[in-house]
Amino acid sequence: MRSFQESQGPQWAALPGPQPLFLESPMAKRVFFSFHYQDVIDFRANVVRKAWVTKNRDQAGFFDASIWEEAEKKGSLALKRLINGAIRGTSATAVLIGSDTANRRWVRYEIFKSIEKGNRVIALHINGIRGKDKKTKTKGTNPLKVLGLQYSDDGKKVTPCYRSGGNWRTFEDVDTYTVAATAAKVKWGKTHSLHALGRKTYDWFADDGYNNLGTWVG
Repeated sequence: MRSFQESQGPQWAALPGPQPLFLESPMAKRVFFSFHYQDVIDFRANVVRKAWVTKNRDQAGFFDASIWEEAEKKGSLALKRLINGAIRGTSATAVLIGSDTANRRWVRYEIFKSIEKGNRVIALHINGIRGKDKKTKTKGTNPLKVLGLQYSDDGKKVTPCYRSGGNWRTFEDVDTYTVAATAAKVKWGKTHSLHALGRKTYDWFADDGYNNLGTWVG
């Protein structure tokens, strides 16, 4: 998760490292944006942020560089607390997919903690947006297809996992937890990708994210 820098209008500091930002819609729905910092440098993530604000969504809060750096110095636990605190006040999470988003440790953490909390989680391809070099990129790997949940044999608990080398491996930053309702029996004892579990993916350009993002996180 990151904050943004604009060349005009309100100044949004481009911060080092993954900086949480959550924004609020006119209906007081807060959305947590998760993405790789490189997509802020390239300005693709900035386009999404600017569009969200332009359509009368107010910025509800973000971490400045000093807060993130201080937590980073203290270690992983401090970073987790920082992210957890930002997610706590939200009801939806939008994952902005750039070229390397799916591989980022803290993006994965943000996604799994959003799901554990009960947020609606969507993914959004942004490489079709022209970057500061005026070029587009091919789509990056969708994290919803390489992250998944392993269900217990009774369907009451899940363990976050990620794909590596064709196999599912435990994502150790997030513990196994009890789900709100027992899963359907077909899921018991199996691992399912987040995509297979129904989390939606869109394309900012092809699916008109400017006009539809509010509905997608609805």
